[in-house]
Amino acid sequence: MRADPLARWKVVGVVATAVIVLSVPVWLLRRSSAVADAATERTATFVGREACRPCHEQAFASWQGSDHDLAMDVASEASVLGDFSGAVFVSKGISSRFFRRDGKFVVTTQGPDGAMADFEISHVFGHDPLQQYLVPFPGGRLQCLTIAWDRDRGEWFDLYPDREIPPSDWLHWTRAAQNWNGMCAECHSTNLEKNYDPGTGSYATTWSEIDVSCEACHGPGSEHVAWAAIPPMARPARGDYGLAVATGGISSARQVELCAPCHSRRTELGDYDHTGEALLDHQRPAVLDQHLYHADGQILDEVYVWGSFTQSKMYANDVRCSDCHDVHSLRLKLDGNDLCGQCHRADVYDTAEHHFHKKLVDGRPSDGARCVKCHMPEQAYMVIDERADHSLRIPRPDLSARLGTPNACSQAGCHADRPLAWSVDAFSRWYGQARKPHYGTTLAAGREGRPGAAEELARLAGDPLYPAIVRATALSLLGGYPGETATRAFTAGLADPEGLLRLTAVDHVVAGSPEELVELVSPLLLDPLRAVRMQAAVLLADAPEPMLQPYQLEARTVALAEYERAMAHSLDFAFAGHNLGNLAARRGDAAAAERFYRGAIAIDDLFFPAKANLAVVLNAQGRNDEAEALLRSILAGDPEQHEAAYSLGLLLAEMGRYGEAEALLARAADGMPGHAGVQRNLAAVREYLGRLGASSGGR
Repeated sequence: MRADPLARWKVVGVVATAVIVLSVPVWLLRRSSAVADAATERTATFVGREACRPCHEQAFASWQGSDHDLAMDVASEASVLGDFSGAVFVSKGISSRFFRRDGKFVVTTQGPDGAMADFEISHVFGHDPLQQYLVPFPGGRLQCLTIAWDRDRGEWFDLYPDREIPPSDWLHWTRAAQNWNGMCAECHSTNLEKNYDPGTGSYATTWSEIDVSCEACHGPGSEHVAWAAIPPMARPARGDYGLAVATGGISSARQVELCAPCHSRRTELGDYDHTGEALLDHQRPAVLDQHLYHADGQILDEVYVWGSFTQSKMYANDVRCSDCHDVHSLRLKLDGNDLCGQCHRADVYDTAEHHFHKKLVDGRPSDGARCVKCHMPEQAYMVIDERADHSLRIPRPDLSARLGTPNACSQAGCHADRPLAWSVDAFSRWYGQARKPHYGTTLAAGREGRPGAAEELARLAGDPLYPAIVRATALSLLGGYPGETATRAFTAGLADPEGLLRLTAVDHVVAGSPEELVELVSPLLLDPLRAVRMQAAVLLADAPEPMLQPYQLEARTVALAEYERAMAHSLDFAFAGHNLGNLAARRGDAAAAERFYRGAIAIDDLFFPAKANLAVVLNAQGRNDEAEALLRSILAGDPEQHEAAYSLGLLLAEMGRYGEAEALLARAADGMPGHAGVQRNLAAVREYLGRLGASSGGR
């Protein structure tokens, strides 16, 4: 249900750095009038599904009962699946009771203060394989219970069965992680406007339809309906039939991007207006981050398909969502291996010579002979929701042996009872010893900070034969390898035709001087993608006006306004306040920076980047005691925050407390062995303490 369960860490970073002069890439000059003039052309309004039904009865009937249709609904006799007959569910010592009162659906469970209380259910969320329930709270909030209904088993279950979650925790059902308005709503309703007021901390969220309806994909339909109302012989010739979003006659990549706003792990840049523009106009999709994906790109956390599918050979060869899924019912178009047989010859691939498994076991179809079992292994999220990895990769038990990644052979229901070496040996017998190189080895080396990984990461980032999300991931990992190799890769990334590469490059670009930074980044102030031009503007926010041409100054002003609106939209999450604090600090507005940082901390006390940056602002004002308290609170929350130990060590050295500083710098050095700055400062403090000791001994 959640748009991003780890939203506390979705920081839109701005790290200034890079070199080398860039000319304006040709593709930047091709900014289409459709993009440039979109704001003036959007006159269509939302009209609702019933306006579509008379002409599209078959599509409407197919959509009814689909996951999109049942994405959300008002709690009623028809929509509620759970047992509210007085059922009691006990988890981690808390007994929750589900019952009816005055025709309403009610739960007695732990509230925000830790006390048991009654809460009325207002809405249901989803239907298969589980259903969740929303509770209205003051300030327009809807909070999602973390006790859900298992439709198949007909029982209640805990979404976090192995984790203790006190009421103060961000993950508690009454807190921000389970807030429908910010975490879930946009992808479960149509034409949603979050309407968060940071001044009051309240929401006035609205939608035109409660579920994912026709206009969620086709865009606001008033102009199409008006066109269709004209007698057929009198209708003006319009290639788009008045539709806000073209869904037919488009490329496979374009169709995938239409689905991506809800089927990707991302950070939102504002309310999605369903106009179907480029993904990076509305969101920042996540790359293959360590807490989201395994090193070889297999799904780890909830990533919602786009990031895995865009790694696949299918995507590279123009396969699209609708080749496998009916676009209205969302059901698979064919059963079993017949689905893959649309493109892959059954007499070649649906054979024992290909998959080396029996077709039947005990008279029933064998999992080992199913295409999806080997190429799309499933993983359970939200405890019981099995979701397939859409990277459609070849099983590689040899990579599992090298990288510790999962593989299809060892999954539950297959050969989980066998040692990994058994699967590796079987593959070698079937396919020989030769193995194609895999980008997972390079990404794993970068994640682990192995010496010498920079060259391979740079090669991967610059190779257009690899998926854009893989290349962008390699580029992001180069941020841990400062030097000429990384600098060249970031500079090249700024001019890459792939928007995700340009966005990643802007986040990490290295420059030796303000003039170089302006020369490198200023062309991206006119980037056709909003996410890119916003980050470019933030990076150049403090560039002196004489360094920029008049048109660049204007572009920076526009893009900074876009950025501030995007972050204001998400001020119910800590990352947005942190980012606005960074922007204020870059502009030299310490008071605004402190206000935004403190706002972020108030939302999530465990959002450490805001505390660390606030400590820097306070230190610059001589408020070192407050800065020290903040840094110590970070280490109290997580002793492994080595950067905080480093910062605190430097602060204490500045305050003349060298003995304490040495202990903290040594701690940071142990945690960041490759960090030259830590080693240098630790050596300086130890040298000073040595001189001080010798001087004392001499007296």
